[in-house]
Amino acid sequence: MSAGDEVRVFIVDDDASVRRSLRALLGEVGVPAADFPSAEALLEVVHEDTRGCVLLDVRMPGMSGLQLQEVLRERGLKLLVIVLTGHADVPMAVRAMKAGAVDFIEKPFNPQLLIERIQACLDAEAQAHARGQRRRDAEALLRSLSTREREVLELLVTGKPSKVIASTLGISEKTVDVHRSHLMRKTGTRSVAELVQLWVVAWGKEPGS
Repeated sequence: MSAGDEVRVFIVDDDASVRRSLRALLGEVGVPAADFPSAEALLEVVHEDTRGCVLLDVRMPGMSGLQLQEVLRERGLKLLVIVLTGHADVPMAVRAMKAGAVDFIEKPFNPQLLIERIQACLDAEAQAHARGQRRRDAEALLRSLSTREREVLELLVTGKPSKVIASTLGISEKTVDVHRSHLMRKTGTRSVAELVQLWVVAWGKEPGS
């Protein structure tokens, strides 16, 4: 089985009856799902491009839910986690939330509530994926610039005028303007403000910070 790129719900629970009921419930509302009896089984199929969310039991033989969260984080996997827990496991579920889980649901669960929580998780995943794609696209644009264009860009986005940029780089103002025109064409921007916005999306910080 391959996790592929399809957005789906990954059910990780050592209780086969729980896995069956969850898959049936998700099937009724048309949400793709895959189930696994252990954390180790999930780790065999997920990779950095895997998308979706994980319904995760916190207490399982072998690797626990908390340990799985740690491994997912170490591998750089962006799967969001909803913890499924029995009443006695609530303190552990709280620990899982502190470790990055987005929600926890007590067993036995209300089907409608569970579906709503899963949909909210998938919506959040879609938004995070879109933000990540915008960042990757912005990075690619900036990395496509020549070394000199990047030097001009770094000074432009911190508010330096062409005269100062020319002096700093040891080139003429006319050459600065040529590089500015080229880098704007390559990035599809029309103003310094748009360049700053592109910079922030790509690097996640204000210019000069």
